[in-house]
Amino acid sequence: MKPLKIVIGADTFSPNVNGSARFSERLATGLAARGHEVHVVAPAATRKHGTWTETYDGQDITVHRLRSYRWYPHDWLRWAEPWFINKNSDRILEQVDPDVVHFQSHIIVGRGLSIAARKRGGVRIIGTNHFMPENLLEFTLLPKSWQVKAVGMAWRAAKRTFGRADVVTTPTQSAADFLEKYTGLSGVLAISCGIDAENYTPDFTPRADNRILFVGRVTGEKQIDVLIKAIALLPLDLDVKLDIVGGGDLLKNLEHQSKALGIGDRVHFTGYVSEEELRAAYTKATIFGMPSIAELQSIATMEAMASGLPVVAADAMALPHLVKDGRNGFLFEPGNAQQLADKIEFLLRLPQEELDEFKRNSLAFIQAHDLQRTIVTFERLYRGASDVDPAAIDAIMAANALPNGALESDATDAAHS
Repeated sequence: MKPLKIVIGADTFSPNVNGSARFSERLATGLAARGHEVHVVAPAATRKHGTWTETYDGQDITVHRLRSYRWYPHDWLRWAEPWFINKNSDRILEQVDPDVVHFQSHIIVGRGLSIAARKRGGVRIIGTNHFMPENLLEFTLLPKSWQVKAVGMAWRAAKRTFGRADVVTTPTQSAADFLEKYTGLSGVLAISCGIDAENYTPDFTPRADNRILFVGRVTGEKQIDVLIKAIALLPLDLDVKLDIVGGGDLLKNLEHQSKALGIGDRVHFTGYVSEEELRAAYTKATIFGMPSIAELQSIATMEAMASGLPVVAADAMALPHLVKDGRNGFLFEPGNAQQLADKIEFLLRLPQEELDEFKRNSLAFIQAHDLQRTIVTFERLYRGASDVDPAAIDAIMAANALPNGALESDATDAAHS
């Protein structure tokens, strides 16, 4: 079939570091590698705006960077001008004449592109939600008394924008149920963001020290303070160290918390790191900790699993889709630092062969989240499908001799057993 001309709309994109931005980048490069012409519409990362070519993972992508402004309550967030988004969207779609518009949030860019695409007609519109309004509340500066009303307004706005899409998706079934509940939409499809597991390096060598790893934005909904409290509760003979990879507005607060708990010398804040440094951090860690209560999927947890790490995660939102309690890690009651510490201690005291079984299960379960499978799934939607048909996707994977396709059924069975 002929290559498609695809416009991906994103309110956050590289160099931003978050799950939505990383997914948009991987989707764009994966589609380009399969021969499609890919355009990305996103806020400019600096004051410079316009259209140019950017290269990611060896693929040239045409990026339309919209004039943007810093949102100073946030440590890096920039937003495109909402008062010009319809005009800019009309202009870009007129220039590109796409077959498909795939927007990643309803906030500004997705709203403009969905309106422009619907107005043009003949354009397939796909909407994917990576957003929970609650995640941005702390950056709105709104009084507590106004926040409930603001969340309601955000979900109504989401309903309007996603209502223009031919198909709406989100990364997990729990996230799909969540979106349907708060917008009144129906038929939302669960499609994993996917990762390229071959980019990560598992290491079954016994560790010389016990390192717990967290990767993600250093913000309130991640509840990193709970993980730091758990480290302080662990017995001293385990000599546990905590590596926190990522940046955010709570960095200084958490540094002070670590010192106040007497573990400042055992908690290492790296800030933002390169892709190579991130992969190395996964490889040398012993356990991955994810205390967040607001994950619609958690790409960082999937990367940890692809690195062969046992995971201890909060029993909240989409994390139970990844962590099978007692098999590739454990779930703990959100906010319960003692329970988190107990789960970590249990894993650290296991004989090596039993710990290796947890590691092997992580590697098996992540096969169900293969990036190539995700890209093929979206290709089917772009070409007119309105469902996720595993048999059809398997057939396309086999016909294209894509990696990991043959592993999907076994991995899915393992993950659900």
